[in-house]
Amino acid sequence: MRKFVFAAVLLMACACVACSPRKENKEAAATETKTLVAYFSASGVTKGVAEQLAEVAGADLYEIAPAQPYTKADLDWTDKQSRSTLEMQDLSSRPALADTTADLSAYETIYIGFPIWWYTAPTIINTFVETYDLQGKTLIPFATSGGSTIEKACNDLKAAYPNLQWKEGRLLNQATADTLKAWVAE
Repeated sequence: MRKFVFAAVLLMACACVACSPRKENKEAAATETKTLVAYFSASGVTKGVAEQLAEVAGADLYEIAPAQPYTKADLDWTDKQSRSTLEMQDLSSRPALADTTADLSAYETIYIGFPIWWYTAPTIINTFVETYDLQGKTLIPFATSGGSTIEKACNDLKAAYPNLQWKEGRLLNQATADTLKAWVAE
């Protein structure tokens, strides 16, 4: 009986050693960085780019969604009383987020995407940046636009949040998988 118990214990010990993760794998997992693509999209254009970027970068995807979704009338930039116009005219505007409980602590790099509104980032991006602790993370803006560049938006974000680690942003209109791969590789 003692031989049987000894053999069983020995067999279990060998199985545990064989099935346990190797030290090199633990170290590799610990040094692996996590990336997130967070985006706000009013019409779906930025969402499409964000989905492609997340796939190319091997990143997780997170939608920066407003608590009150924007209607077509809200987005009418020709109406001086539309919601988006009023928000963009008020520098202190911070539209509420649908979700303020996302755990971003594991991410080291966060791509932040948005459409360009009035030559800059929509104010909901400020809400996102102010809601979550982004200290020590690498933040990379990207945008879509019907005719504006991203420079003013990047400069505005850097000026508003100078203690955060911003990288140069990119306008990703009609981005292809190849252009996204090249950008991510930079």
